[in-house]
Amino acid sequence: MGCLKNVIRAVVLTLAVVGFLSLGGKDLIGGLIGNWFNPSQDVMMERAKKVGDFSKINDEFEIEKAAGIMGYNAVVAEHKASGQKMFVVDPKDKAILTKSDIRSDKIEDKLQEALKKVKYQAISVDDINVTKHGVMYSYGQEVPYVKFEAKVKKLPIGDVGGIVSVADSADGGQRLLVSVNEKSKYSQLISDEFFKKIK
Repeated sequence: MGCLKNVIRAVVLTLAVVGFLSLGGKDLIGGLIGNWFNPSQDVMMERAKKVGDFSKINDEFEIEKAAGIMGYNAVVAEHKASGQKMFVVDPKDKAILTKSDIRSDKIEDKLQEALKKVKYQAISVDDINVTKHGVMYSYGQEVPYVKFEAKVKKLPIGDVGGIVSVADSADGGQRLLVSVNEKSKYSQLISDEFFKKIK
């Protein structure tokens, strides 16, 4: 008798699954899984609001990720034509770098210390050289930046170039701004265009 109940349950369950799938359940499940792992740009923009207002960036850029990364809220964007990456990180109360660090003569040491704080096992950065100090606009203000060159291990690219900056945000915190590309392809104009649109 117990065996017959189990067979009937199995048949009912099988029919329910077949019915669900025939009524479009496969597409529904596939869509839910796809949205979880590959969210739409609208979902990304909503998540990015925790870090800043990215609504004014133009179509040359795409928000790739807006989530918690290594314990920080962060937004990762890409310039579609060049592949240049931009990172905006909300360190909350765990300051990675400050504006005074960026302006400091000892910025190379500060960058090395910052890399130790956010060490990522899959990437190793060596030989950081600061090549220039400058200013740009982001979060509605003039912010200092340093341009750097570095060697990256454990990635197909060897030499990279980019900038690191810090901006004050509307919530009273700070945002770490980073833009990086292969050394020969890095463009400050791309960085300026992206970061000035963030509020």
